[in-house]
Amino acid sequence: MLLKPFILSFIPVFVAVDAFGVLPIFISLTEGMGKKRKLEVVKQSVFTALIIAIAFIFVGKAIFLILGVTVQDFMIAGGVVLFTLSVADLLFPTKQRRTSTVGVVPLGMPLIAGPAVLTTSLMSIDAFGLTPTLLSVILNILLAGFVFSSSDLLMKILGTAGSRGISKVSSLLLAAIGVMMVRKGIMQILMSA
Repeated sequence: MLLKPFILSFIPVFVAVDAFGVLPIFISLTEGMGKKRKLEVVKQSVFTALIIAIAFIFVGKAIFLILGVTVQDFMIAGGVVLFTLSVADLLFPTKQRRTSTVGVVPLGMPLIAGPAVLTTSLMSIDAFGLTPTLLSVILNILLAGFVFSSSDLLMKILGTAGSRGISKVSSLLLAAIGVMMVRKGIMQILMSA
């Protein structure tokens, strides 16, 4: 029966994707964009996350083995990227820099399909099988896209001042997430040594 393994796989992937936790960052990164451009960013981020997550499910272990890369290395690299992007956003908050690739980096990767999702999917395959894991990852990423698409409603509630406040707080949050990923990666390396 596929339903039980799917549900058991869906829940940890849902927590790892954390669409509602990433939503303030999405709002911050797309602040000032028109509806059409925001929709393009949502599509770009969902497409990027799907490609990365699905590819990782099928070849992740092999790539890590061939390259000698560990999940911890991946966490540290993702954390450094997030921290760098957040510092750049805090110091040089130009919309032009943000809009070109924001759907790919940081939204698609490493925020939606980041180390947590990729690691969780590998563990889920071992515990619940390939098909339930694949379905739960795809559904969770599509759910994140739906949440991001609904961000305009939240923007109406917050207003301009509220969205600017969230923008700065989100940049700090993004930096903190980056530092946390680096810290966890280093701690896991130290614990396994």
